[in-house]
Amino acid sequence: QVQLVESGGGLVQPGGSLRLSCTASVYYYSMGWYRPAPGEQRELVATITAGGTADYADSVKGRFTISRDNAKNTVYLQMNNLKPEDTAVYYCHAKKSAWDITPNWGQGTQVTVSS
Repeated sequence: QVQLVESGGGLVQPGGSLRLSCTASVYYYSMGWYRPAPGEQRELVATITAGGTADYADSVKGRFTISRDNAKNTVYLQMNNLKPEDTAVYYCHAKKSAWDITPNWGQGTQVTVSS
């Protein structure tokens, strides 16, 4: 059974940092992170392909950095200068190809930004 194991969530003060990790049991073409958004089921936070092409939501550009270790099937999300509006459950997302319409999801990890 394919698994996505997430870690790294927690409570941090505004301006602080957290690093999320997601490890897959198999190789995926792209891996990334989503979070709930008003009016949408989940919005993209950041994704990265195995070749290193990254995509970010405008709201996190300049603050979040996504990276991956292909040898470990692991994706990382370094989150800096966190804001209260970043508070959400962050879900790991993985696709087998660019055309995969049934991606896999992790169970989610809570990030809370509060003073």
